[in-house]
Amino acid sequence: MTTIPPLASPITSSPSVATDTSRLATKDNLAKAAAQFEAVFINQMLKSARAAKLDDGLFDSDAGDQFRDMQDAKLSETIALHTPMGIGKALTDFLAKNRPELKGGDASAKGGEAK
Repeated sequence: MTTIPPLASPITSSPSVATDTSRLATKDNLAKAAAQFEAVFINQMLKSARAAKLDDGLFDSDAGDQFRDMQDAKLSETIALHTPMGIGKALTDFLAKNRPELKGGDASAKGGEAK
């Protein structure tokens, strides 16, 4: 019988897996994630409002519902981008509270002036 050589770990040998995670903890990425979360939240609100309809329309169809869902998803992204409700900002402030490198202002400059 022949022995099979051990395989290398696919995670360590794969060139597509990034090992540098320093770019993940940036203020821009946190703001983008918060805006996306706000868009998802608004989309869920729109879905709930659409589900509360009182009657069935004469021309309702699955295709129309699918198109309306896509339209609502785009609308929620637009609302979150141009007229945010404040959920994204609150999330950003909460997550950046204990991370001075993610806060809006320059924390080191403010700390120096307070002394």
